[in-house]
Amino acid sequence: MNLTQIQELIKFVAKSGVSEVEIEQKDFKITIKTPAGKKEVPVQVVAQPVALPAAAPAPVAAPAPAAAPAPAAPAAAPAAETKYITIKAPMIGTFYRSAGPGKPVFVNVGDEVKPGKTICIIEAMKLFNEIESDVAGKIVKVLVDDAKPVEYDQPLFLVDPA
Repeated sequence: MNLTQIQELIKFVAKSGVSEVEIEQKDFKITIKTPAGKKEVPVQVVAQPVALPAAAPAPVAAPAPAAAPAPAAPAAAPAAETKYITIKAPMIGTFYRSAGPGKPVFVNVGDEVKPGKTICIIEAMKLFNEIESDVAGKIVKVLVDDAKPVEYDQPLFLVDPA
């Protein structure tokens, strides 16, 4: 199972309201559990032979601190949604504005973006995923602080398409 398939599975679980999904293949096992009434999607991935006991796997992603800042971001976005396009997080992880400490940020407020331009990085399961813009326009607002956890579909940037 590759990263894209895992991301699609997480999206499905988040949207469907299913409380738990478990998939086992030859040498791979993934369990996704959602607590009742919460939007968090903890993911547990074990890449080992199924014959071995799965007694010591650690939860891979359980961003509990992200629950507090998340309601603030959507509250600010609806007022501007009619004029601006919102770029949202395609996955759960940690948001980074630059490629590393001391390196320049990918985009600032006022910068022009076009489809395919890298706008940030989201770290998930020790993988650094470059997030590219799928719209053209000017960055109006950055909605997430650097090195903060983000949830799936959380607004990251507001873009003025004009």
